[in-house]
Amino acid sequence: CSDEPVLLQRMEEEGSENVCHLERRTRRRRDLKAVLRKKLSSSFSCSAKKLKSNVTGFFPVVQWLPKYKFKEYVWGDVMSGLIVGIILVPQAIAYCLLAGLQPIYGLYTSFFANIIYFFMGTSRHVSVGIFSLMSLMVGQVVDREMYLAGFDLSEDNKADTLNSGDVWNSSGTSNVSAINLTLGDLSMECGKECYAISIAAALTFLAGVYQVLMAVFQLGFVSVYLSAPMLDGFATGASLTILTVQAKYLLGLKIPRHQGFGTVIVTWINIFKNIHKTNFCDMITSAICIAVLVGAKELGERYKDRLKIPLPTELVVVTVATLVSHFTDLNGLYGSSISGAIPTGFIPPKVPSFELMPRVAYDAIPLAVISFAFTVSLSEMFAKKNGYTVRPNQEMMAIGFCNIIPSFFHCFTTSAALAKTMVKDSTGCQTQVSSIISALVVLLILLVFAPLFYSLQKCVLACIIIVSLRGALRKFRDVPKQWHLNKVDAIVWSITMLSSALISVEMGLLVGVIFSMLCILVRTQVPQVAILSQIQDTVFYEDSGEYDNLLVVPKVKIFRFQAPLYYANKDFFLKSLYKAVGLEPFLEVTKRRKAEKKAKELANKQVTVNCLEKNNGDVTTSLVSQELDFHTIILDCCSIPFLDSTGIVTFKGVLKEYKEVGVSIILACCNPSVIDSLKRGGFFGTDDKDISNLSFYSVHSAVLFANSREPAVSQSVV
Repeated sequence: CSDEPVLLQRMEEEGSENVCHLERRTRRRRDLKAVLRKKLSSSFSCSAKKLKSNVTGFFPVVQWLPKYKFKEYVWGDVMSGLIVGIILVPQAIAYCLLAGLQPIYGLYTSFFANIIYFFMGTSRHVSVGIFSLMSLMVGQVVDREMYLAGFDLSEDNKADTLNSGDVWNSSGTSNVSAINLTLGDLSMECGKECYAISIAAALTFLAGVYQVLMAVFQLGFVSVYLSAPMLDGFATGASLTILTVQAKYLLGLKIPRHQGFGTVIVTWINIFKNIHKTNFCDMITSAICIAVLVGAKELGERYKDRLKIPLPTELVVVTVATLVSHFTDLNGLYGSSISGAIPTGFIPPKVPSFELMPRVAYDAIPLAVISFAFTVSLSEMFAKKNGYTVRPNQEMMAIGFCNIIPSFFHCFTTSAALAKTMVKDSTGCQTQVSSIISALVVLLILLVFAPLFYSLQKCVLACIIIVSLRGALRKFRDVPKQWHLNKVDAIVWSITMLSSALISVEMGLLVGVIFSMLCILVRTQVPQVAILSQIQDTVFYEDSGEYDNLLVVPKVKIFRFQAPLYYANKDFFLKSLYKAVGLEPFLEVTKRRKAEKKAKELANKQVTVNCLEKNNGDVTTSLVSQELDFHTIILDCCSIPFLDSTGIVTFKGVLKEYKEVGVSIILACCNPSVIDSLKRGGFFGTDDKDISNLSFYSVHSAVLFANSREPAVSQSVV
């Protein structure tokens, strides 16, 4: 198709049947005031229909629960809920080691998160609860604030406050020796337990508030800056940190957690310095537990097609280890570190400490971003797999309230977890009714069985955490394949992983985001360029540097720039164009002016020159005819999505400069936004006819037009 008059006439004369005329649709200008007025009136209006829509939007359960197909869904939901609940209990207790909190808080977190997501989530399969990465990030903040508050974080004195049968009082704190803390204007009397969960609750509350605000202001687009390679690298680097933090429990070493950057390096140095203090009871127990857990995982993966439900290995290991530790008194005989007393029931709710919030306001930002990024990505992944849709902003709202409300009940930050979500999907989960079943399993532990875990060794919990990292750590095996597939993504993964592991988790996230954006910027600043030639017996053109047996178009240069043209890459565009066509207009003009000046000097000296006599003293024509082997440059704009003001000025400058040396510039394959930008910038002039001579719908039509108006001889510019 084409609407260029010359080409239309030529194609009609040649008898072509594929001739059509394209006309731009006239766009109606929007009245911004009217649109804004309509939106405001709609936002502040109230009706029964709108109220119902808001309620069903905020609580999706109201919409899908009445349509619940009991006979069809109940068996899958009950089975998946029971299995996830069984897996969740030992993980909830174990991940509290990462968070620096007592096991009871992990159970609280899992219980409330499942209940709230049931009411507010739009995904049918996502399992929301404690997540190892979130627990690690919370634990780093808790330990830092505890250290700054003056608590002794050494393992000999660390908060094993419930180990001696402490009784929980009505305020929810343990009756341990309290100390006076003065933090700015905050004066409080609190023990280690109370202060640690106060920090975690304040941090969780702020993270939830950030997530709700992001949902209200429709800021879900922030997740697009978290690329898959960056998230994978971040998760792998954080997994190395988690493994390092838990390694001391495997050996029974009592080493305080390092504060600040370089946790992995400093912790391993401390481990090797204290290796002679290894508790052999814990080491042997860890070896046995890891062997059993890894073996069961491998068998489960190998025979997953035959197994209808995954093996509850974690629960079996925890149960057996607890019984062995209790009846052999490993704590009394060998000094093995144990979980301690886990009280039954619930602690009275408490408002998160507003005095602590300014201290953790910055730390809550990466928690909020990572939590919603994992939740939204998992929701969309499993929704696509199972053929339904989710609402990202509602997911962000749901996970926000899964943090805000539980923070009043002594919980810490939650997120969707990949492993448990995969278990739900593979065991027949149909709706979030399975989350209610999982919450009931946790509730049963909280009300009845929690005290039975008193003798459970911490090294067993550490083994559960470390084995759960297998998926993230396996990413190392994919690095060669990723490098072969896309080197930039492999570099992003490596940089993010190394910065997360060697500097800190939060810094790794920041470095990963910045480095990913820099990679995009560099790729647009230094994009691919090409000189095109014609594919034989076709109307198509391709890169002559990539393909053989292409036909070079005589007298015409076709240049393709594969990136948006904007202020950051306009110099690269000009250099690439000059190099590709072999002609820099400014140098050519300078060369001609020098030649003319020399000719005039020779004429003044009355030197006879044949070319001067023939051309009345003008030697430029002979120079041009000898040096230039083309008369037209076609700019293929199919890969240019947009132009900024600098890009428009660059195009106008190129048109003017090459016109001075007798070379025409023609555009091809411009999208409507590029054409509109050039129109507004005055590239086509004031006459609509100029557009037909400067912009074409295809490269081939531009080539035909260029050959139809081939100039006989370029004239002198000066």
